[in-house]
Amino acid sequence: MSGIFKAYDIRGVYPNELNEELAEAIGRAYATFTGAKKVVVGRDMRPHSEPLFRGLAGGLVKQGVEVIDLGLSSTPQSYFANGTLKADGSVMITASHNPGEWNGFKLCIANAVPISGVTGIMDIQKIVEDRSFAPAAAVPGKIVSYDIKPEYGKFLRSFAAMDRKLKVVVDYANAMGLYEIAGIRDLFDIVPLYDTLDGTFPNHEANPLHADTLNAIRAKVREVGADFGAAFDGDADRCGFIDDRGEIIPMDLFTALIAQDILSHGPATILYDLRSSRAVRECIESNGGKAIRSRVGHAFIKAQMRENDAVFAGELSGHYYFKQNFTAESQGLAMIMLSNLICKKGRPVSELVKPLRKYFASGEINSKVADVKPILDAIRQKYADGNMFELDGISSEYPTWWFNVRSSNTEPLLRLIVEADTREEMEARRDELLKIIRG
Repeated sequence: MSGIFKAYDIRGVYPNELNEELAEAIGRAYATFTGAKKVVVGRDMRPHSEPLFRGLAGGLVKQGVEVIDLGLSSTPQSYFANGTLKADGSVMITASHNPGEWNGFKLCIANAVPISGVTGIMDIQKIVEDRSFAPAAAVPGKIVSYDIKPEYGKFLRSFAAMDRKLKVVVDYANAMGLYEIAGIRDLFDIVPLYDTLDGTFPNHEANPLHADTLNAIRAKVREVGADFGAAFDGDADRCGFIDDRGEIIPMDLFTALIAQDILSHGPATILYDLRSSRAVRECIESNGGKAIRSRVGHAFIKAQMRENDAVFAGELSGHYYFKQNFTAESQGLAMIMLSNLICKKGRPVSELVKPLRKYFASGEINSKVADVKPILDAIRQKYADGNMFELDGISSEYPTWWFNVRSSNTEPLLRLIVEADTREEMEARRDELLKIIRG
């Protein structure tokens, strides 16, 4: 059982690792831990999301909780409902981009503040394992259905400032992107791909981080002459974007594009994932914004956004966070803001991205290691002459290059990223660091 309680969520294979009985126990433990009385619950299209909802809701109701059942929804919609309906918390039933046999729970307290491993998931695990639930309520709670889609659509539309309908290829991956942008589809000329809900993911894995999942959308963008493409993951809290030439827009550079639209309305604080290209910080600052590095992981980023009153943050994995959506993801909002920028600038998105493509990055390289500490000690010593900081792993900056190396939260891996002014230097520095990491 312990293997399903992760750093950021609860996730496992149905029904071997996660089933209705365990879902009920998790519902009771969530209510015991949080003391919540009103909880929003949404779910994705996997065939077992419905029985898991029944189990989870049964556990919550047993503890006297009022369950606001959103039915099928995207994860950003569940965050929006949490804050808008002034709930005490929310649970999204999804395994995001994982294959169809997986499922899980993304947990929040009020205002869509996430519960992570260090802020409650491990406590909930202990309550489940010890069966140390608070006594069942004398008066059980109830389940109330609520359709959040109209309000979420109205919310998204309030940011639209397009002067024409852009042609957009949308790869829904048979998943919840269909719900994420249901309320704004008419603002675009949409060319859909894989727009039938199917929790077995018959066409491709719902993970825009894997470039091979983007082959169909890239070809379709070129074929129909689209302004851009948007490829959603399974629960639509991540999205990969394609430019008008069918090229992948790197997710860090997409952060810089959205920052430009936001900053056109005035100065603001924007967070960027510390693995991002230097071009991102430079773009934010040159457009009048305050740029702050963030560590990796949505729970950390959301907390840092609140601490710094940031309006937006972008992560290299394709998560884009907005203060307006209770400091949580909204890929519908990301899509609208990119469209605003294209219309405002009157130029194709490939031209808007081009000046940001000025450095050479290695991408994130994973290495399995037996013992992390001596490797990090060696790196710390060798690169101490740079501008070194340890916000998340070790980073060191030099005039013409920089790197970050950090441990995985979930696996015995070190993750390395290197960026330099030239490809030659990037490759040389990458190989130099990999020699230390891999021996």
